[in-house]
Amino acid sequence: MTSHETGTTTAREPGRRRVVVIGSGFGGLFATQALKHADVDITLIGKTTHHLFQPLLYQVATGILSEGEIAPATREVIAHQKNARVILGTVTDIDLKAQTVTSRILDRDTVTPYDDLIVAAGAGQSYFGNDQYAEFAPGMKSIDDALELRGRIFGAFEYAELASTPKEIERIMTFVVVGAGPTGVEMAGQIAELSRRTLKNDFRKIDPANARVILLDAANQVLPSFGDRLGARAAKRLADIGVEVQLGAKVVGVDQTGIDIEDADGTRRRIEAVTKVWAAGVQASELGEQLAEQSGATLDRAGRVEVNDDLTLPGYPNVFVVGDMAALKGYPGVAQVAIQGARYAAKVIKARIAGKPVPGPFEYHDKGSMATISRFSAVASIGKFRFSGFVAWFLWLAVHLVYIIGFKHRITTLLHWAVSFLGRGRSERTVTEQQTFARNAIQQLGDQYSPSLPRVAADKKPAPQSVGQAREEASRRA
Repeated sequence: MTSHETGTTTAREPGRRRVVVIGSGFGGLFATQALKHADVDITLIGKTTHHLFQPLLYQVATGILSEGEIAPATREVIAHQKNARVILGTVTDIDLKAQTVTSRILDRDTVTPYDDLIVAAGAGQSYFGNDQYAEFAPGMKSIDDALELRGRIFGAFEYAELASTPKEIERIMTFVVVGAGPTGVEMAGQIAELSRRTLKNDFRKIDPANARVILLDAANQVLPSFGDRLGARAAKRLADIGVEVQLGAKVVGVDQTGIDIEDADGTRRRIEAVTKVWAAGVQASELGEQLAEQSGATLDRAGRVEVNDDLTLPGYPNVFVVGDMAALKGYPGVAQVAIQGARYAAKVIKARIAGKPVPGPFEYHDKGSMATISRFSAVASIGKFRFSGFVAWFLWLAVHLVYIIGFKHRITTLLHWAVSFLGRGRSERTVTEQQTFARNAIQQLGDQYSPSLPRVAADKKPAPQSVGQAREEASRRA
């Protein structure tokens, strides 16, 4: 039986504003930190216990880094911020009129009231209306995704060693990455390096260097946001390390043993491949639909909320939408937009509390884009400048090291990079059957899978007749 319980923010002094932040990604964490010295009480609601440095997920998937190095505990990150509290749960409902947020963890609902709300719930993978592809081609948006892919990638070589026919070996040792944006390019490059360098001497029956790595995209260019010149250089470098780049190739089917492609001329073909990685397209959090329905705001094709110039929801000046969930002036869905938007929202809240003029409209300052291709090789677009090769790789290394949270994580990351890039080793090659297959197993259970935390009668309060009553109780207690 599900219990409905009311949750409140930290104990607050009369008159202090309650700020609720949804999401522990770049937007949520940086908004919380920017309000450290503000006269507010903050409740950060995260559906995971960690802050994820998503740009390095592919290195977890390919055994370079451990998950802990790119996903420090959110509580640890803001442990010394006394005006902030973290609660774990997936936000299921936002009530703009009642000014409450309902979140759920296992079978427990928590209703948290707010005076100001910052929605930074991020985005998930988009399969462009073909969600059935996810069963066979995982995306790369979470630690679970990366660990599953690690199991699939390293497991493929283990299974190939046991295969009985050349055709079976070929199918198992073919890796297809869908999407030639930064994530897809980086993933394809690392799988190629893994097979040709790291695993070179590890098998007796198969030669890992014979692995076929294919990068697909329906577009006609690699890294289209980087421009023609850098895109061409990236494509050439990928070819040099053994990646087959196939452009103008639209995915029309995915199953357990392969992927069906439609080329630009309309012809269809099939690639036999057990391991597929989906790195194409994003879809904003479904919370955007709730905000749009209640406020009358418009959603774009990716499900992002079209916000005002100050990142507020139309008609609700105390509700900010930042990062991948916000659609404004065509700004890209990258970390820097989320970080800058979060800091801007915090400035507006602090200005209002102090009775000072609020900042002007939000303007994103583009700090450039980078993507690695292989060790010692990357491309970078920074303002009017374009870099490629070792210089771009070194810039990429420095920038990403700076944005990793925590000194100890930076040091261990640097050591792992040294092992992987200067040598051939990869220290995070441990995989388990559970991490590889648990996601699909849970999905197959469907409604039968409903985990709960054992509780005794004394732990439970009488359940309100409705969530509305729970919200009223939360407001009275606040």
